[in-house]
Amino acid sequence: MTKQQANWSPYDNNGGTCVAIAGADYCVIAADTRMSSGYNILTRDYSKIIQLADKSVMASSGFQADVRALQKVLASRHLLYQHQHNKQMSCPAMAQLLSNTLYYKRFFPYYAFNVLGGLDNEAPKVLVLHSSHPFWTTNSSLQALSCYLRRMQVTPLSEAEAIDLVKTCFASATERDIYTGDKLEIVVLNASGLRSDYMELRKD
Repeated sequence: MTKQQANWSPYDNNGGTCVAIAGADYCVIAADTRMSSGYNILTRDYSKIIQLADKSVMASSGFQADVRALQKVLASRHLLYQHQHNKQMSCPAMAQLLSNTLYYKRFFPYYAFNVLGGLDNEAPKVLVLHSSHPFWTTNSSLQALSCYLRRMQVTPLSEAEAIDLVKTCFASATERDIYTGDKLEIVVLNASGLRSDYMELRKD
């Protein structure tokens, strides 16, 4: 008698790549807009970036149903924080909230890979849980992007140079990774506020 196994999984990896870079007076968060399942492209215009507070922006890849659930939890807890303290949550506080929320679900975790970038007292940071880095990248094109971003550890970049570097990284990543492509969304956070930019990527 042939032994049968159930291969169903509650998770799916919808692909995508997210990058965050912190400079002297700015923070750049970027992600592609493709959402896939296996070899199928579900949509070519899906934003993986959300603004959680005035000075905190998060980009997430992975299983997008879990990503949406995580974003709703963070948004509701941030709203409660604003009612209780009459102010916006700081970027390190948001990172702590993200850490606590993910740890709370550790036995049935959110299948989400997150980078959180923002300003803390006008000082830019890229936070991955409790760690602060000059740059971070998640998911599909990790190796392809990291080799480009490591040059930041040698030469500090201006805001314009960081944006150009991100565009170069994603142009290279789309040549290597079928789960990254279509369009690049770039969010820049600095003392003047937040702005968005887009760049077309390969669509095949």
